[in-house]
Amino acid sequence: MQDNNLFQELVALMERLRGAGGCPWDKEQTHESLKPYLVEETYEVIDAIDSGEPAKLKEELGDLLFQVIFHAQIAKENNAFDIAGVLRGCLEKMTSRHPHVFGEEQLKTAEEVLRAWHKIKHKESGGKEKSIIGSLPRHMPALQKAFKVQKKAARVGFDWEKVEDVIAKMEEELREVRQALAKRQETGDRGQGARELKEELGDLLFAAANLSRFLKVNPEEALEKATKKFIERFRRVEARLAAHGKDIEHCTLEELDRLWEAVKRQ
Repeated sequence: MQDNNLFQELVALMERLRGAGGCPWDKEQTHESLKPYLVEETYEVIDAIDSGEPAKLKEELGDLLFQVIFHAQIAKENNAFDIAGVLRGCLEKMTSRHPHVFGEEQLKTAEEVLRAWHKIKHKESGGKEKSIIGSLPRHMPALQKAFKVQKKAARVGFDWEKVEDVIAKMEEELREVRQALAKRQETGDRGQGARELKEELGDLLFAAANLSRFLKVNPEEALEKATKKFIERFRRVEARLAAHGKDIEHCTLEELDRLWEAVKRQ
């Protein structure tokens, strides 16, 4: 069977699910109601990539593709666009943004390609986007958004010269967190004091994301790895307690600290 026929079969299946005699749940969905599923499927693709299992990645990519087909079908019913329009737009965009492949332009490095890509994007917007920062998805995770903003600023030279300066900035932000915390404790102000502390913590996290970028480490991936490591160690602590018939909720902090250090050494 031709691959194109498979794609058309999937489109036809979606039409049937939304049509007369189709699935009641599928027929009730809207672009808005499907948003959580689109995000969930995207994260499941990322999990599949991390697993290193091709079969799992194949399955999750299929689920993500189905979300695209789903949204295109809803748009078609609303006389907005259809899947053919999505494909056509994608083909045109990717062709125009690769002039070094489909045109005469000569680009030899990935950095040159990125610079050209952003120039083309700016041209496509008709020059409406005046800021080099550009527009970013409103729902992008804050840590990833900070990372991307800093990358955009660095492209025009707004960047630190050496890593020691970035670390010094983090230390400065940490001092300001301590100062804000001391001020809140001294005044007992849970309103303005809490807002100032929240702002300083945000600055510290932003500086940490910037350090990650400077070191060419994705902060989202680094934090995910650290969280996974914490979860694994915490579960080992729970397992050790369970083996001795102990309930973690009835342990002292000193007991938990000793077990934590033992698990770390292991």
